[in-house]
Parts: sequence; structure tokens; C-alpha cells
Amino acid sequence: MGEKRGNVWIAAAGLVVNEADEWLVVKKKYGGLKGKWSLPAGFVQPGEMIDEAAIREIKEETGIDAEIVGFLGMRTGVIRGEISDNMAIFLLRALSHTITVQTDELFTAEFLSKQRLREDRHTSRLLRYLLQLEPFHYFPAHDGLNPGEPFGYTKYSLYFKNSKY
Repeated sequence: MGEKRGNVWIAAAGLVVNEADEWLVVKKKYGGLKGKWSLPAGFVQPGEMIDEAAIREIKEETGIDAEIVGFLGMRTGVIRGEISDNMAIFLLRALSHTITVQTDELFTAEFLSKQRLREDRHTSRLLRYLLQLEPFHYFPAHDGLNPGEPFGYTKYSLYFKNSKY
């Protein structure tokens, strides 16, 4: 399982909300979430920031353009005592409406109401937990804080709780 990515996995997921306050959810064809409503998600690629990975994965899996609103949280775990599995979860706003399902990985993708997700027995545990957290308290992005030299960052984002919230 860990051969392709090594033993440290970094992934990003996005909770995309449209103007009707519906959530963009997907049903995967593989893994522990097979057939369950879950968040669009995937692994960070070399040269990519974790927030960029969330936006890219959403676009690749669903065709939906989205922008980051803030950072919601982090899921982290260890698989079989050897693989560090980490996923950052972002809150995003939908910028487009037409869904194009990436059929290699997904059965379907839809914008669903929170009520429908609460009632559907195929809703994942993570989505059920997120439904309980509303309204969300998230960490917005802060610009202009790139420490630059001597670190050599070419891109940089900081998500930190602002004291005025």
C-alpha cells in the first residue's frame, strides 16, 4: 500500500459549499469510503501546496471550480502501525455549478442538502461529524507573511486563528 507514496502520506480534502448552502460530495469506487458520500480529496503532488491540492482535486474529481475560504482541520492517523496518513480539510466556496464526474475514481458527485446527507445511510462518518460542527469556525488564510530568505519559499500560505474571531 505504501510503496508508491512511501510511509508518509499528505492529502487534502475540500468541503465545497454552493450558494444554496449545499455540500459537494462524492461516492468513491475504492477503499474504505467505497459507495459512501465523502469529500473530494487526494494526495499532494510535488511542488504543490496543500491548499492548492484541495482545489486541484476538487476540479479533477468533479469539474467544480472553487476558492478557499479557510482551513477547517486535520485528520491524522497511522495505518497498520507503519503509514502516517494525514489529510488537511479546507472550507471552499463553489465558483461553478456544472459537475463533471471523474468516472475512473467516482461513481457520482452531487451538491446535496445537509438534510439529505443527515438522512442518507451512505453518508461517511467524517461528513456526519462535519454536519454536527456547523456553523464552522475556520482559520482564514493570511497573506504577506512569507518569510522568504533564507528558507527559499516560492509559494507560502499561513492559516491561523485570527484573534478578532
